[in-house]
Amino acid sequence: MAARALPADKRAGRPKTYSCPVVAMSRAEFEDEAGQALDLIPPELLARLQNIAILVEDDPPVDQPNLLGLYVGVPLPERTDSWAYGSLPDRITLFQRPLERISATREELREQIAVTVVHEIGHYFGIDDDRLHELGWG
Repeated sequence: MAARALPADKRAGRPKTYSCPVVAMSRAEFEDEAGQALDLIPPELLARLQNIAILVEDDPPVDQPNLLGLYVGVPLPERTDSWAYGSLPDRITLFQRPLERISATREELREQIAVTVVHEIGHYFGIDDDRLHELGWG
């Protein structure tokens, strides 16, 4: 599928949070959308992704109920030559229910999945939240 560019107004901020899911996707549909979001990553950056898994869970940890995604690992700029020896994969986890709760339409949910995937991959490349927000992926 061709890369989709998100409108700047959709990337710049989060929509209203709804108390219950307004729109929902099956897990298979959600995972497919997460895979399609990788099309937004320039090929030269996508080629640099190594030893990383993208996972989907229903809900984030109970102490962070509004978390949409989470990167766990060693950002690329912080890796040393010995990093890869025996290292577990870095992980990007997308939290399906919170993403559904903040989306009023299926298209908005697709956009929020894409924003979250790009945001978390930004962390893999060592980009902090402030800079990601400045770039419109916050």
